[in-house]
Amino acid sequence: MYKNIETALSHIAKFAPFEDVAGASHFPIYNTGTFDLKKQNGDKIYDYTRSDNPTREMLENLFTEVENGAGCVCTHTGIASVALLFETVLKANSHIIVEADCYGGTFRLLKVFKEKYNITVHFANFLEFDNVEEILKNNPIELVLCESPTNPGLKIIDLEKVATLAHKYEALFAVDNSLATFISQKPLDLGADFSLFSTTKYISGHGAVVAGAIVAKTQELSQQIHYYANAHGRSQNPMDVYLISLGIPTLKVRMKEHQDLSIKIAQFLEKQEYIKKVTHPALKSHPQYELANKQMKYMPGVFCVDFTSEELAEKFIEKTKIFGEKCSFGSPDSRVEIPAKISHASFSKEELAAIGISDSTVRFSIGLENIEDLIEDIQQAVK
Repeated sequence: MYKNIETALSHIAKFAPFEDVAGASHFPIYNTGTFDLKKQNGDKIYDYTRSDNPTREMLENLFTEVENGAGCVCTHTGIASVALLFETVLKANSHIIVEADCYGGTFRLLKVFKEKYNITVHFANFLEFDNVEEILKNNPIELVLCESPTNPGLKIIDLEKVATLAHKYEALFAVDNSLATFISQKPLDLGADFSLFSTTKYISGHGAVVAGAIVAKTQELSQQIHYYANAHGRSQNPMDVYLISLGIPTLKVRMKEHQDLSIKIAQFLEKQEYIKKVTHPALKSHPQYELANKQMKYMPGVFCVDFTSEELAEKFIEKTKIFGEKCSFGSPDSRVEIPAKISHASFSKEELAAIGISDSTVRFSIGLENIEDLIEDIQQAVK
């Protein structure tokens, strides 16, 4: 519909399934459970909001457009988009390859699928392509799933290379695009079959709602995710769609500001004697720095820091005043957490160590505050 993504995001009402009679700049909220079939005369007929809703369809049309996909389902939480992916693609006894450095909620959900449906999960380091190919070659893999950047390890995965490898062995490839968002990278253009993301985070930008979305590359896959979303009741309610839509027009400017602030703070922390390591894909010290710049337009405002000791990390978390101790990311307020204790508490210490995370690792999500205030808060917290 629009040549450039910024224009599309600024005119989201244009993605509504029909033109509002009042010409509203923001498409109305159809906050209803049911629709009267006798009073509809358009091409599209609505009956029940779980199955379809005009407000949600507007957002799904937008996400389909900006991701260059064939169809989208907006889900009631971010992890529900991952669950919908599994419900659509996997069957009892299926095999799946997952990047070992994955979101804690995905890790927990995989345990559920393993216990209930005997799903075999092959965790792998997606930087080691020979190992990934070995798993694909020797197992009936149906789905390959990764994040890029990964969370919390901030690895950058070569999505084109993984897509080629997955398709070589007739597996579907899905990318959790929550950290980068479609303003920065488009997984479907890089070969993925599904792009899914938590709209709780950067997409909405205000931290007031939990939600998710999954976009399919083909019409066939789109029909499948819509069928299972309806069957499993995964669809997002129209009020939450509205809350998500409020942040969309400002996504680009917010992402750039999150990026710029986080780089400055990461560079500041790199120079401090109480820091062992800073992991931010925008820093030249990052092992995939060149790939990050090739694959993404904007870097996320999330990075990890290894303090010199667990005690110092805990003291820092306790004493910060502006940085709240909160999970999640992508909101206007800056926040910190020890992943081993909050977002990735489902991982064992051995599993965390395998992805480079320890009890002295702190994940930063930089918001939109004044940088001087943030640095001053860091300095007072480590005194």
